[in-house]
Amino acid sequence: MKTIRLTTSQALVKFLNQQYVEFDGKKERFIKGVFTIFGHGNVVGIGQALQENPGELEVYQGRNEQGMAHAAVAFAKQKHRKQIMACSSSVGPGSANMVTSAATATANNIPVLLLPSDVFATRQPDPVLQQIEQTHDLSLSTNDAFRSVSKYWDRVSRPEQLMSAMINAMRVLTDPADTGAVTIALPQDVQGEAWDFPESFFRERTHLIERREPSQESIRNAVKLIKSKKKPLLILGGGVRYSEAANTFAAFAEKFHIPFSETQAGKSGLESNHPLNLGGVGVTGNSAANKIAQSADLIIGVGTRFTDFTTSSKLFYAKTDVLTINISEFHASKLEATKIVADAKVGLEALSSALEGYKSGYETEIEEAKSEWNQELTRLKNIAYTGEEFIPEIKGHFDHSLSEYKDSLSTELVQTTVLGKVNELIAPDSIITCAAGSLPGDLQRMWISNERNTYHLEYGYSCMGYEIASALGAKMAEPDKEVYAMVGDGSYLMLHSELVTSIQEGIKINIVLFDNSGFGCINNLQMDNGIESFGTEFRVRNPRTGQLDGDIMRINFAQSAAAYGAKTYEVYTMEELEYAVEDSKKQSVSTLIDIKVLPKTMTDGYDSWWHVGVAAVSESSEVQTAFEGKESQLQKARKY
Repeated sequence: MKTIRLTTSQALVKFLNQQYVEFDGKKERFIKGVFTIFGHGNVVGIGQALQENPGELEVYQGRNEQGMAHAAVAFAKQKHRKQIMACSSSVGPGSANMVTSAATATANNIPVLLLPSDVFATRQPDPVLQQIEQTHDLSLSTNDAFRSVSKYWDRVSRPEQLMSAMINAMRVLTDPADTGAVTIALPQDVQGEAWDFPESFFRERTHLIERREPSQESIRNAVKLIKSKKKPLLILGGGVRYSEAANTFAAFAEKFHIPFSETQAGKSGLESNHPLNLGGVGVTGNSAANKIAQSADLIIGVGTRFTDFTTSSKLFYAKTDVLTINISEFHASKLEATKIVADAKVGLEALSSALEGYKSGYETEIEEAKSEWNQELTRLKNIAYTGEEFIPEIKGHFDHSLSEYKDSLSTELVQTTVLGKVNELIAPDSIITCAAGSLPGDLQRMWISNERNTYHLEYGYSCMGYEIASALGAKMAEPDKEVYAMVGDGSYLMLHSELVTSIQEGIKINIVLFDNSGFGCINNLQMDNGIESFGTEFRVRNPRTGQLDGDIMRINFAQSAAAYGAKTYEVYTMEELEYAVEDSKKQSVSTLIDIKVLPKTMTDGYDSWWHVGVAAVSESSEVQTAFEGKESQLQKARKY
């Protein structure tokens, strides 16, 4: 057997260069490159291997380990999981920073390869710099924190362990039913150790991503169920996009005249103007989809995980039959569904062929629901602040104190109106990214996706800080399109470091920042449940009360981004907004549009409910009322 003497790191790099995937006859390189921040744990190990012979791998310098890993997740998501990035970090804090990104990837079933450095396998310098010493178990390190958030976890404590670790890593990374974060912990001494690796380990490997066929019995059961129903509703989930099944999904809906709604991951799988597209469903859904969802006699979920936002915490479909088409047995089995365990495309094709002669019983309900929502959407896009008498969309909170925000932020801009104008101004093929705050609700309800695969929301983990890093990853995946990160001031402050990487690499992204000086979404939730505004507005500490109820903070985000080298704009009027968006298109460097908006001017819920843990005991009558309301809704919801 022929062997090659290499260090563990050199063997890893050589192996990664030889990985390919094939899907529907198309073959491409699986690992595009490596994001890294070098530290003492990896600079002389993986760092040496990447410097000496990176092969085809492109190496990108991150600024924050969480940020670079978010960018890697977004890259794979925008590539429909057919190509990924790896991420290398140093030991200790560098590794720990990637735990959040691992969770984000796994929650959303997005493949990412994480290569955190680890403590010395020999334990000779024990404790090494940045090592955590657990007196009850000396085998533990920071990297054990990845176990709970990874789809596959391994530690390479000897060079020869690399082979089984990486073969298993590729198995999980290319498994559409059960992919997510793969973490391979690499002790820093082992990274530099040499071993005689068999040449066969480095042969070209092509991983076939197969379309799983449904069983005949499951199709028969599904046909029987559908034919017993008159008003089914389809749900277009992220699995439709990853399966590249949009045309098949559209053909199915049209053939049987079944309306469909969208999850956050599924939105832009088909265009928003499709006559059967009702839009987003659930907690962040609109009135059209939510109205039809609650009157449907069958829910057909295609490629969806049925999160609490999609089911309105199981208030929707509480007594409705559910049919699922999902490549994952786990997700297909939710809500006691009649299940078709299959790839979305071939599952729909098989079901369509077997369902000949069926047509739903909808008459004018679809058109009426869409018409009503379109009227509401027009209203949302044209709301204007009218002074002291102005009542915002989120009523009963700051109705009579918005003038303080107006004066402090020097703005009268309304969030829904601004969002509608941005949607109108940017190119139809532009990609938008987002993850947390009030914007995901506004976007799922209001955003018109004119072209497919242009809506990039991370809402499985709703990870604040994903937004700007994800714009970088999405732009790397589709460099010919403009990419816009839709972000609130709270998320921007949490993590925006990969803006610097975008400038370094000449990878232009656009940041559209909505600043209402606070964690506005959570302030809404807090006050909706009877709690006074507390710790969610951005106010200075008041020396008189000792609380964070002093003056409203005003941060000039444009100035901070300009210091990095971005082209920036300050927006206080609609005219300034229009100029900023149009001028940003002319730039070759990353841009930031700092828009001051009034709080409480985002969209509100449309006949939905979200189950949160309201206090069962409180001196506040408002909290008591909120608890009673929660208990009442819970009685109507499906229990499991």
